Amino acid sequence: MGEVDPAFIQDAQHRPKLAVIEAEGIPLIDLSSANASNHVSQIADASKNWGFFQVINHGVPSESRRKIEDAAGKFFALPLEEKRKVNRDEVNPLGYYDSELTKNVRDWKEVFDFVVSTPTVIPVSPDPDDKELKELTNQWPQYPPELREVCEEYAREMEKLAFKLLGLISLSLGLPENRFNLFFEESTNFIRLNHYPPCPIPHLALGVGRHKDGGALTILAQDDVGGLEVKRKTDGEWIRVKPTPDAYIINVGDIIQVWSNDTYESVEHRVMVNSERERFSIPFFFNPGHRVWVQPLEELTKGEKPKYRAYNWGKFFATRKHSNFKKLDVENIQISHFKASE
Repeated sequence: MGEVDPAFIQDAQHRPKLAVIEAEGIPLIDLSSANASNHVSQIADASKNWGFFQVINHGVPSESRRKIEDAAGKFFALPLEEKRKVNRDEVNPLGYYDSELTKNVRDWKEVFDFVVSTPTVIPVSPDPDDKELKELTNQWPQYPPELREVCEEYAREMEKLAFKLLGLISLSLGLPENRFNLFFEESTNFIRLNHYPPCPIPHLALGVGRHKDGGALTILAQDDVGGLEVKRKTDGEWIRVKPTPDAYIINVGDIIQVWSNDTYESVEHRVMVNSERERFSIPFFFNPGHRVWVQPLEELTKGEKPKYRAYNWGKFFATRKHSNFKKLDVENIQISHFKASE
């Protein structure tokens, strides 16, 4: 990533401001049992007002996180030709990649993706008439040798935390705690290791361009460098999420926005880059099974019209995966495309 390819440069209106507003406001929720009586109301407020919150005392062993962060650092320090031995492509979207597009602009980052469940099954193509499915296969590099084991251990911890949070979100919407669990029986969860190298043009490029997450929930571990920015709902200002040691940052994804019929909202976010320091982060994407049709829940639309038409998660996911490789002439698939007519 030495010389700067024009593909990295954001349109003028989307370029980052180098003056940073740090968020005091993004809620920090203590998941310890001593605070249990407040969990549901705190998550309801955070999901309504921000679409983002941080959690501490979440039950994920710090050792599990430290091991995956160390292994990720070793992997990304390898020579490029070594990393490209596990390159992902349009046939298998898992493994290493360094030229991803967000909103048709190249991101200043390199990534390594792996699925949590094997096999994970998704549609072969975004075409609604194509019924063919494919199994996604993780590609593990030879070095570091511990990468697979630490990733699989960390994935188990993330799934436990995701189901705990899903139950609290369900309760916060006035639903039974396990209301959403059936949707995740053949989940398409995946984890991404992100590396953002130092960038000579932090005023023109982004680590990840502005976007919303298409799944149900995202659980993010970020290092002490920081760089995640959230678009504040009250005024549209970009707010930096200050790193909190050992916390996870949670954001409500598009699926929960649709299930809740817009009670909760998936919020735009992006990643700034840094001219001096590299940055690492690890998001876990909590996604339902490919057969799931996503639509507002009947219990939450009493007395009002559903705001979305049903859509198939597998096809939505396949379309998103496809667009990460190709510069499109149209906007990538969004839940707004399924808005019900007024």
